[in-house]
Amino acid sequence: MAVMTKEMTLSKETAYNIQVPAAGAVKHAWDMIARDHENVFGSKPLRKEPGTITIRYAASDEECPAWPEAYSFQFSGEGDSRRLEIIGRDELGLIYGMLHYSRACLGVDPFWFWADLPPARRESVTITAESFHSAKPKVRYRGWFVNDEVCLIGWKEEYPPTREVWLPVFEALLRCGGNMVIPGTDLPKHGVHHELAAEMGLWITHHHAEPLGAEMFLRAYPGKQPSYLQHPGLFENLWREAIEKQQENKIVWVLSFRGQGDKPFWEDDPSFDTPEKRGAMIASVIKRQYEMVRETVAEPVCCMAMYGEIAELYKAGHIQVPAGIIKVWADNGYGKMVSRRHGSLNERIPALPSADDSGKHGLYYHVTFHDLQASNHLTLFPSSPELITGELAAAFQAGADEYLLLNCGNIRQHLYTLDLVSRCWQDGPPAGQDEEGLSRFAGRLFTRELEDITSLYRRYFASTIAYGPHPDDRAGEEFYHHPARQIIGRWISRGGDEPEPSLVWAAGRQPFPAQVAWFGRKAADALPSWEQLAEDCRTIMGRLQQEESRRLHDHLLFHIELHASGCRGLAALSRAYQACWTGHYPLAFVHASQSMRDYAEGLHVLQTAEHGRWRHFYRADWLTNIANTVEHADTLRRYLRMHGDSPDMFLWYKAYLMPETEKYIYLENTHRRPLSDDELARRLRDYFLDSGELQAGS
Repeated sequence: MAVMTKEMTLSKETAYNIQVPAAGAVKHAWDMIARDHENVFGSKPLRKEPGTITIRYAASDEECPAWPEAYSFQFSGEGDSRRLEIIGRDELGLIYGMLHYSRACLGVDPFWFWADLPPARRESVTITAESFHSAKPKVRYRGWFVNDEVCLIGWKEEYPPTREVWLPVFEALLRCGGNMVIPGTDLPKHGVHHELAAEMGLWITHHHAEPLGAEMFLRAYPGKQPSYLQHPGLFENLWREAIEKQQENKIVWVLSFRGQGDKPFWEDDPSFDTPEKRGAMIASVIKRQYEMVRETVAEPVCCMAMYGEIAELYKAGHIQVPAGIIKVWADNGYGKMVSRRHGSLNERIPALPSADDSGKHGLYYHVTFHDLQASNHLTLFPSSPELITGELAAAFQAGADEYLLLNCGNIRQHLYTLDLVSRCWQDGPPAGQDEEGLSRFAGRLFTRELEDITSLYRRYFASTIAYGPHPDDRAGEEFYHHPARQIIGRWISRGGDEPEPSLVWAAGRQPFPAQVAWFGRKAADALPSWEQLAEDCRTIMGRLQQEESRRLHDHLLFHIELHASGCRGLAALSRAYQACWTGHYPLAFVHASQSMRDYAEGLHVLQTAEHGRWRHFYRADWLTNIANTVEHADTLRRYLRMHGDSPDMFLWYKAYLMPETEKYIYLENTHRRPLSDDELARRLRDYFLDSGELQAGS
């Protein structure tokens, strides 16, 4: 005889009995469930007692895990009388239980908003009625740093961003199992970001440049020397105000001491001229901050950012950290747990606790970054998922699993890696390749062509430019823009053969012409892979329904096209320099014009992804700043036209384009309409193609 599976049917008639005050964080969670229920079943949910589904806190002796944020599902009754109880150990446990119901029972994806992925409309949903308990997360404090969030800032007219912008950010974080956030970077204190994050039940933590969440010294005391030696009372006033303001919230207090503007403090106070002096000052400040927090907050959770110079001083034994503070180690911005590159200095000092370093440890990790060199701000993480999982596995093995703060950027562009890290902070990193996780991710966003789509993602990570010898030396889209602008600025402003210092980090300390050629070769060599990947992606889009085709565009082709257009622009810029170097200014002008058009394709890529609710999402692209690169290239071609076509902007037309029969008999007073830059570039390009001086496709 077949064993009957216990089942429960949900429908628009399903009623909810919330046995806790529906206020604050629980109200936010209920609002999500109510919206999800309506989207799935087509009507607002019923609330009554008794209900089909009861939401309540667990009793102290009840069968529900005892750790913080735990939840259980308990079923009772039979047939049409079957009931479900969602039981939470605490507020966040209750919220996670409700959101698990949303995902597992109603089919709502954690990234439904960011991926334009509404739940399917259903008449009813049948679930398996088997009780279960939530698993304990691998990481205790886990969440996002919403950093370099210019897309979120520029998306709407209001500044600082309003609740409308922040609600889907915090909702997605909660749905991913996160419990901690730094809500934005240096936003005005009157914004709603901190208040709303706390209201939704999240722990708040702080940027390492803003210890305790305090106001920057120079904002509070403009004109004063930002020296703790000179003004300890003023610094402590700011710290005390921050502690008193936040003492009622759930705070992971960040203890730190860096200079104003997120730099070493001794840049403003050169009397600290030895590692011993610097370490002693940092240690004394950390100790004082810790004392101040403990004076006001019972059993505070405190951490210390082992970032940059602080990690180096600590490892050298110059900083003593009080017991009980979580030491937070940072990757280099490219996913590797080593010290970050500063200009061309790249010491790659390991950034993990040693085996004999007792206490609790955590991580500050990037899947998006902005560093004016080769980082990925608008595009997906450039290295393989296995770099992420391997680094997290090693970090957890070293004991750095108490805290994980993930730099999530502007959310929308980084969904796969945000999903990957959320699985790691919940269950630990997967062994080997993330094939199953990537396939599941693709299966959430698409219903067809899953094997091919998964392959496209894999090929994306393999196509990024390897600009150095290490596995994490892979280029994001900023590689095509910041170096290009540095090349153009150097070229126009002072020229010369000596190495350009701002390019040494990638191209080495070789003459400037060789540096420019190095970037051009890297871009040209990578371009065929990106172009083939774009073509294959469009082919698959053509086999998908309209909604899924648009989704594949926004979440993969978008990234591919930004890389491809950047490669084309950088390669053409290098060709322009080479032509200029040989004195062929008209040909250099043609290549510079082509570079400008190639970079302008990137602007078009941004615009095509701004449909529907995403209108204006990329208008504040101030960091990669593709528009700035286009303007630089335009300035360059105007500069080049000065070399031989000035002052009348007619000489190149006469030399290359005017019919031979007219060159020696025309009257200047009837032939003086200069061609525009665009028209001249187009016609000169055709001429050089016909003459063989320019190859098709270049």
